[in-house]
Amino acid sequence: MATCRATHRPPLRHALSGAFKLTTPRHLVLLPRPAQTSTALSAPRSLGLTAYRAPSPRSLTAYHTTTKLLSTTSAPSPLAADPNLPAYQPPKTGLLSFLPASWVPYAELTRIDKPTGAYYLYFPCVFSTLLAAPLATPIAAPSAVLGTSLLFLTGAVIMRGAGCTINDLWDRNLDPHVARTRLRPLARGAVTPFQAIVFTGGQLLAGLAVLLQFPWECFFYATPSLLFVATYPLAKRVTYYPQFVLGLTFSWGAIMGFPALGVDLLTDAPAQAAAALLYLSNVAWTVLYDMIYAHMDVRDDVKAGIKSIALKHGARTKQVLTGLALVQVGLLAGAGAAVGAGPAFYIGSCGGALVTLGVMIRRVNLKSVSDCWWWFVNGCWITGGVITAGLAADYLVKYVGREERDQAGASTELKAEAS
Repeated sequence: MATCRATHRPPLRHALSGAFKLTTPRHLVLLPRPAQTSTALSAPRSLGLTAYRAPSPRSLTAYHTTTKLLSTTSAPSPLAADPNLPAYQPPKTGLLSFLPASWVPYAELTRIDKPTGAYYLYFPCVFSTLLAAPLATPIAAPSAVLGTSLLFLTGAVIMRGAGCTINDLWDRNLDPHVARTRLRPLARGAVTPFQAIVFTGGQLLAGLAVLLQFPWECFFYATPSLLFVATYPLAKRVTYYPQFVLGLTFSWGAIMGFPALGVDLLTDAPAQAAAALLYLSNVAWTVLYDMIYAHMDVRDDVKAGIKSIALKHGARTKQVLTGLALVQVGLLAGAGAAVGAGPAFYIGSCGGALVTLGVMIRRVNLKSVSDCWWWFVNGCWITGGVITAGLAADYLVKYVGREERDQAGASTELKAEAS
């Protein structure tokens, strides 16, 4: 009889732990049995060990182009725990300090306390109104120009607020990672996405109420702009030129002044050319000033995965700004030529824009957040103001001249009848 001898077999748990120094969590995976010629049921399955590592936290950049970004809660931002950054404080001065506390987050969504964006949206409307006024039949009266301009101002404030709310909805998971935007209402949780959507609906209805005060043709000209309003926030996720998309959005008013004063863009060829050139001129202006604005956030934009023209052409920013200024003024001059503008326009609007833009580009310190902000805010009034002044002077010269000609013609007719 064969002799049997017992051998010591350590428990499987100890054997495995001795064979593999598990420094990270691992799991056992049951591998399928390899194909064999024999079909014996007693053949054991093979065991395989594969290493498992807990997934590392994904950065926001990895998600910024996905729908997950738009549908989930933002990952905790390192800025939230930064002791060097101030915590949110309710406004104690300015317009917002007079509002009930429950209204403040919604007012902050509209940026009503930072109206510069509304003015940038408004200026193209004024430009087109003044450029179109001499083309109206009869020439638009100053009261009509003033009334139309005030309606445009109301609409610009409302629609700029709606655009800011839409932008914050898209960016609610990006804003916490940017120092300048981390305390916006959606980013800090003061307003829920659903509340912001409802609020946006109210703003759009208010904008529609203003739009219906214009001639009915304006409704059809204005409606396509909503597409750009809704899609602009997405541009910064897929292209380094979101400022161009912003330009297509903010410059829409350069078209609206013509139908607002009864000038038919479908049949009036000079008006068509003027509207197109003025629109493109304002697109160039928007890219120019928003490129300066984008320099305030370049460091945080890199971390958050936000794209901008300032990141793409940072080393050549002033050369790009100079090119944009020349394009803007050239297209503006072309718009004036299309409608027969006079010397007041070329000297005041074109010459004034060229000088003010040149001074801004030369003097702005792109490495200083405060300096970029100063020129963004004040450049709006400086350049926008001189263009408006030149257009207004040209319109008044034509209006007074037309009135004098009409009076002279009426006097001649009376003399002819009397004789």
